[in-house]
Amino acid sequence: MVEWIISEGLTDYTAAETVMEDRASAIAAGTADEAIWLVEHPPLYTAGTSARPDDLTDPDRFPVFTTKRGGQYTYHGPGQRVVYVMLDVGRRGHDVRRFVQQLENWVIGTLDSFNIKGEIRDGRVGVWVARPDKPLTASGAVPEDKIAAIGIRLRKWISFHGLSINVDPDLSHFSGIVPCGITEHGVTSLVDLGLPVSMSDVDVALQRGFESVFGPLNHADADRFALR
Repeated sequence: MVEWIISEGLTDYTAAETVMEDRASAIAAGTADEAIWLVEHPPLYTAGTSARPDDLTDPDRFPVFTTKRGGQYTYHGPGQRVVYVMLDVGRRGHDVRRFVQQLENWVIGTLDSFNIKGEIRDGRVGVWVARPDKPLTASGAVPEDKIAAIGIRLRKWISFHGLSINVDPDLSHFSGIVPCGITEHGVTSLVDLGLPVSMSDVDVALQRGFESVFGPLNHADADRFALR
């Protein structure tokens, strides 16, 4: 059974990493259930294992954390739903590529709940949306903006880190980095796309989307989880 945990308020990033790693170790040892943990963080940047120093364009703007997840630089902050995914990928077939595709499908299904078409692009990690409301690019193409990021790590076939969806963050905060190392595309959010949705609305859609991709959930108390 997978526990579904939602933490209120802003969660300290270093504390979240500790909780994630401890939980992943416990799952690997067979002493804890798998878990999905939904949080918001105070404004910060994180650097994945492929991050390039030049992509941190404003290093003094917010705290910067070096992480063990895959990927490059990203921003976390209020108005963004961060989803930490602690699942047994080994039990799910030892197929990392398929697991990442499942995460992508989960995000795409969540966006579809709001009539937003999320898409995957070769060579660009994350989930993207077309922006026909914006001027065409120099090549004459419809612009695309990133609405969700995905970056995981596996230890003993247990995943940790996860994904984030921009609900209503301050999009100007992404200007302190080159998000995921991609310069030619922008970022967007559900509210930026004209949807007056709340974080709770997104959480409901995330839950339904998860169960359609991964199976049933067990709800847990966030305080009890955080103390493990």
